[in-house]
Amino acid sequence: MKYIGEAPQEELATGERSTRNRVARSILDHGPSTVSDLAKRLGLTQAAVRRHLDTLVSDDVVEPREQRVYGARTRGRPAKVFVLTDCGRDAFDQSYDTLAADALHWIAQAVGGGEQGEAAITAFARARFAAQAETYREAVEAAQPEARTEALAKALSADGYAAMARIAPNGQGEQLCQHHCPVAHVAEKFPQLCEAETEIFSTLLGTHVQRLATIAHGDGVCTTYIPHSTTKHSTTQTTHSASASTAGRNPA
Repeated sequence: MKYIGEAPQEELATGERSTRNRVARSILDHGPSTVSDLAKRLGLTQAAVRRHLDTLVSDDVVEPREQRVYGARTRGRPAKVFVLTDCGRDAFDQSYDTLAADALHWIAQAVGGGEQGEAAITAFARARFAAQAETYREAVEAAQPEARTEALAKALSADGYAAMARIAPNGQGEQLCQHHCPVAHVAEKFPQLCEAETEIFSTLLGTHVQRLATIAHGDGVCTTYIPHSTTKHSTTQTTHSASASTAGRNPA
């Protein structure tokens, strides 16, 4: 796959990225997207978007899926959305996946494997995300209570997660959506990474949160549900038992 992250030579001369690269990048930044979504974001006709998507599908960069609906379905056929394939994600910044997975396998075996190995991976995952969260804490605590999910999304985006906050379909809370995960392939083998990340979100936002979907388990976007009670709690204490129970898993 030759387009992602590197424009063709003739386009490099003009300093512009290829349109096809822009389409793929838009899906990375915004998550599963319809032809209409892409056309509006990129200022292209739907016919042009479909033409580029056909090539990206042929190159195994994106794939079409039925749009996932949370809650009651509306009438009519579900919209078709396009998501990045593993190949498409690989072309961005996941070049160290094999090294990271090998290192975690080594850690698990070095302490004896089995339950001890699982515990070691969990301890590593928690320590990693706890250290990472320190860069997010200041931004979250500086925000007004009702804006903390948005503040966390911006902080995550700065680390390459292409995150956004939005009102949940049920209107009773918010969803934190991460359209990219730099460690998705490693998390597929070690779900402790997803679980630790969910715990950290709960700690930062000061409330129970629920992971609804993850890229590591085949979903188009990592989605975490945050109830409206987030805006009424401090970020100093929280419990993690319910948060970890669904982290990294798709309950649907």
